[in-house]
Amino acid sequence: MPNDFQLRKIIHVDMDAFYASVEQLDNPDLRGKPIAVGGSSKRGVVAAASYEARKFGVRSAMSSVVAQRNCPELIFVKARFERYKEISKIIRGIFHEYTDLVEPLSLDEAYLDVTVNKKGNPSASLMAKEIRQKIFDTTGLNASAGISINKFIAKVASDINKPNGQKTVNPEEVLEFLEELEIRKFYGVGKVTAEKMYKLGIFTGKDLKLKTEEFLEENFGKSGNYYYNVVRGIHTSEVKPHRIPKSVGAERTFNENLSSEVFMLERLEHIAEELEKRLKKANIAGKTVTLKIKYSDFTLNTRSKTLNYFISSKGLILETAKELLYQEKLQNSVRLLGISLANLNTEKKQKNVNKETVSVQLKFEF
Repeated sequence: MPNDFQLRKIIHVDMDAFYASVEQLDNPDLRGKPIAVGGSSKRGVVAAASYEARKFGVRSAMSSVVAQRNCPELIFVKARFERYKEISKIIRGIFHEYTDLVEPLSLDEAYLDVTVNKKGNPSASLMAKEIRQKIFDTTGLNASAGISINKFIAKVASDINKPNGQKTVNPEEVLEFLEELEIRKFYGVGKVTAEKMYKLGIFTGKDLKLKTEEFLEENFGKSGNYYYNVVRGIHTSEVKPHRIPKSVGAERTFNENLSSEVFMLERLEHIAEELEKRLKKANIAGKTVTLKIKYSDFTLNTRSKTLNYFISSKGLILETAKELLYQEKLQNSVRLLGISLANLNTEKKQKNVNKETVSVQLKFEF
């Protein structure tokens, strides 16, 4: 193990079907029934689905029409984000009873570094169990958790025993756990990347580990180095209580599909204006503009351009977005457009990751 390699005790807490569970909590008539949070119109999209609905294949980001087709008895409920934020604040209060090193990822999940904690408890596993019980006692909602030596493994582990369960990957189990893990369960490997890996003969962590760093970088670009390291248990990202955003964006889903670029340019102007407001409010600028296009058949296309200077004004953002729009011919009519700005002036250079294979400490109590 590298001399500067530090094992941590990280808990990843993920609320179970959070939005849908809150709706079932507040309305007893919805309990035990398949519900979807989102719009029920033909343009609607599922924001969250209860576990009863998931049995029918209903998933978040799915078209409401498809969701209804999969589950004819599906009940649609309008999202109440203020209520979700209210409960999320209570849950975060519970986290801070154990540690101040809390990094929220969204309203319903967060990382906790409990290597040194307010309870003086040496067992991260027992703390995770206690936190989950306290969340239930306080809010009536269930949470799942993953516990391990870094954020990557903890997040992967939190999905293993869902719902209302937890999984601890002890230091001596890390390498075997990662080798046996299906590649599609690696955090950061989406559907498209998984398909590409399958074609390259990569189906499990063990298969991934057999590939050289050069091979992975050749086939997956900068992500190749990330895959090379995480399968060896190396992920040095710390739990950051105040996360610096990596990108800022704005997008719009349209009531009717757009097939004319003239209408799209009009919408992009409004989106660029909204993005400018967000950037100015946060005093942020960036160099990389990304145009997001979702077609009527739900296929997604992104186009990016990196400038030599930081921008935050509507005019420059729109000018670059227009260029990206005309970069290639549209494949279909468009249901959603979005613009985001990355490579921000808030980013700090990442330290180089040591590439040696992890040799874990067997006496590190979990």
